[in-house]
Amino acid sequence: MPPLRLAVLGCADFARRRMLPAFAACDDIALSAVASRDHARARSLADAYGCRALHGYTAALEDDDVDAVYIPLPAGLHAHWVREALLAGKHVLAEKPLATTRAETADLLDLARTRGLALVENVLFPHHSQHARARELVEAGTIGEPRFFQAAFTVPRRPDTDIRYRADLGGGALWDVGVYPVRAALFALGEDLRVAGAVAVRDTEWDVDTGGAALLHTPSGVSAQLAFGLDDAYRSVYTYAGSRGRLTVEPAFTPPADHIPSLRLERGGEITEVRLAAEDQVARAVAAFVAAVRGGVAPDVAVLRQAALLEAIATRAAVAARP
Repeated sequence: MPPLRLAVLGCADFARRRMLPAFAACDDIALSAVASRDHARARSLADAYGCRALHGYTAALEDDDVDAVYIPLPAGLHAHWVREALLAGKHVLAEKPLATTRAETADLLDLARTRGLALVENVLFPHHSQHARARELVEAGTIGEPRFFQAAFTVPRRPDTDIRYRADLGGGALWDVGVYPVRAALFALGEDLRVAGAVAVRDTEWDVDTGGAALLHTPSGVSAQLAFGLDDAYRSVYTYAGSRGRLTVEPAFTPPADHIPSLRLERGGEITEVRLAAEDQVARAVAAFVAAVRGGVAPDVAVLRQAALLEAIATRAAVAARP
């Protein structure tokens, strides 16, 4: 079967550091083009990978030598360009979130289904098997009955020019790093989560949230305590807490490809480390996208539930200002 011909829309730092090397290493993908409004930047990046440089994103959507596109643009631009790509008949791998409202997300998922196209949100960590193993241990009763779940993803402050501080481009901590603990809670506790309350720390200079927290719960009363931030010490962790113990996964969301996972199980004053094999979650995510295209896999319903929870957190959050 011939490789999937893929074009990249934009020259984002994350695309350069993580995704383009993974695309190039995948035998089932052929990098066809890099498209950018800055043709010089597109040329520089395209030359590094031996593909074509296109001037403007529309050029990639109109190109018959492109089967699929990867969209690593700012969050506020995702919905528009995902829609345009689907209308152009291209399969889409897009950075999270697909859109900044539940309604827009639902519309995009429906459009992809109607047109028979793959639409995949590029949240990488669920592709690492350490999460399935952690859930298996919990479901096997290793920590007793689940009581609550805690997750945090926080990163240090970036330069003031970073797009994550641009309100007009959909910036802010919730859309950038808040996605991770919310998706982790959905994976851990199921789709029937509800938002009990939230807080957002808003930077008065940029008018975006730079951090926050949310309290979610299941109908049976198992809670999820989530934290996220763009102006904090690095933290990437989640913990299942039960009636007889705790199970912690750290780092949870961005482990390097050579990282040897070790799940920390605490019971009765004893600590057990459950060691697993190293995995490249980026490579696995790329392979999953190819499989979705070739197998006609329907969009993941968790994306829509995630969008609903993010919208509820944003709507209900009490705002605290940080000068």
